[in-house]
Amino acid sequence: MRHRLRAIVIVTVLAAALVALRAMESPAQAAVAVSVTPAYNQLPIARSAQFTAQVSGTADTRVRWQVNNIIGGSSAAGTISPSGLYTAPSVLPVPAFAAVTAVSQADPAVSATATITLVAQRAIGKTYFVATTGNNANPGTAAAPWRTIQYAATKASAGDTVYVRPGVYNERVRFQKSGNATAGYITFRGQAATIDGTGLTIPGGQWGLATLSNVSYVVVNGFAIRNYQTANWADVPIGVYVFGAGNNIQLINNNIHDIKTTGSTTPAQCRANALGVAVYGSKAPQPISGLVISGNRVHHLKTGCSESLTLAGNVKNFAVVSNWVYNNDNIGIDAIGFEQVSPDPAYDQARDGVIRGNRVFNITSYGNPAYGNEYAAGGIYVDGGKRIVIEQNLVHHADIGIELASEHFGRNTSYVKVRNNLIYYSNVVGLSIGGYDAARGGVDHCTIVNNTLFRNDTKLTGSGEFQIQFRATANRFENNILYANGEALFINHYTASPLPPAIVDYNLYFSTAGAASSEWIWRGATYLGYQRYRTATGLDGHSPPFSNPRFNSIANPPKFDLQTGSPAIGAGTNLGAAIVGTADFAGNPRVVGGLINLGAYQQ
Repeated sequence: MRHRLRAIVIVTVLAAALVALRAMESPAQAAVAVSVTPAYNQLPIARSAQFTAQVSGTADTRVRWQVNNIIGGSSAAGTISPSGLYTAPSVLPVPAFAAVTAVSQADPAVSATATITLVAQRAIGKTYFVATTGNNANPGTAAAPWRTIQYAATKASAGDTVYVRPGVYNERVRFQKSGNATAGYITFRGQAATIDGTGLTIPGGQWGLATLSNVSYVVVNGFAIRNYQTANWADVPIGVYVFGAGNNIQLINNNIHDIKTTGSTTPAQCRANALGVAVYGSKAPQPISGLVISGNRVHHLKTGCSESLTLAGNVKNFAVVSNWVYNNDNIGIDAIGFEQVSPDPAYDQARDGVIRGNRVFNITSYGNPAYGNEYAAGGIYVDGGKRIVIEQNLVHHADIGIELASEHFGRNTSYVKVRNNLIYYSNVVGLSIGGYDAARGGVDHCTIVNNTLFRNDTKLTGSGEFQIQFRATANRFENNILYANGEALFINHYTASPLPPAIVDYNLYFSTAGAASSEWIWRGATYLGYQRYRTATGLDGHSPPFSNPRFNSIANPPKFDLQTGSPAIGAGTNLGAAIVGTADFAGNPRVVGGLINLGAYQQ
């Protein structure tokens, strides 16, 4: 698929030189560091497993344990004790996994996550080995391993595990065999193993270094996947490529980087593409279902017109969780509909999934030859998806923090919940909804609650903190904190739509420019001053006065938990767990004593 994002109508920012990469060229190097052992496990339902956290850089080695970003876990995903003993649920969830996270008590911004594949019963299969010193004529034992991962992929059966020993494997791997619910997954586990694409061709003009086609019950865990590149605009290299139909595929703890296109292109052409992870549900009515993408690092990509991590077409019941997506020149995480990936339009939407607990940063299209000097890349983008929950993500230094839109006229992104996220230092806008021009689709019945937006639109494009574009209907924007930069533009609804695009209430606004000098644009009209905006529009009638939310710190990196006495504490409206979720950004209960805070933190 050749997907093209023209994200939003903005004031184009021209610069004399290419924008420099942020100082953060790799995940933040904090004084405190956390690791979790084991990093991966397969566990039957109702069984227990012990996890251990190692904390360095501080005398305080205590951690708080979470399961699926909830402190202590839940009955649906499993529970965890203060000492790290995890107990699986009694019923398999869909997707069948749990993410176990240890959060440093010395620095709550620092954590580490392990992923568990949950199974009905422990598989009793064979164990095979691959090594750079092996031979495919060998039996694949520990003493006599095979030489290539591809050969192992043709031999392993349901319930089997293939361990790939340290080294560089210069090969493309196509996984074409499936496990099943009875015998178990086919599991491929990298042990410091690298799948390297240097010099390899791209079959059919579009292929992956690791390709999973029409398979089910396959785990790919712990590989470095790198250096698949092309200078031919007609070829599309992909790090991990999943297509067709299937269920219970899990991509866990892989390090995917330097997947690049340098093919000749311009903004008018937009014809060069590469992707870090691509999942295309290309059959119907059979979907790709029960997909888990957890704990991966997807970084230093040159994707041209395409995305870093994308799900498109007939993909449902998915979980994209606890990944780090950074230092890429186009969209970070994308859930897409209506691109004719599925042969049946009724099944051509990514849907019924969760995008949770990811860290997305340094995502910009500026300098990408497919965009030129345009800041148009979303950190997290839903383009035509449906019934997706986007929660507890940290997004910063993207062009657009989180965007909900549809690029196809007459089609909508719908029933998406964006909640308990932190979005800061976006180049253009913190959060944007609606089609980017009048010829696109729109956004319908989406809920944006309990997010913290801080000093976005750093390039002063005039887009502000929250932007509403074309064809936005029946949405809700409540319980959010908006702390604007010196431009002090909070809401930018510039399209003068005939119907109100959203309920807007119970939000806290602040800028050092002051209430009288702050700006709101609603249905094409501009209002200078907080009270003037409220009186003229009737919006934010229950919102607190314009005031400082009193974050813990606004230094870099900022800490957005609230100090005692913050006007955001208890000032929200409780819309119910189905809307606001059960846990805040930090995994604490979202509602305490019947009260809910504004912003992403409840404490």
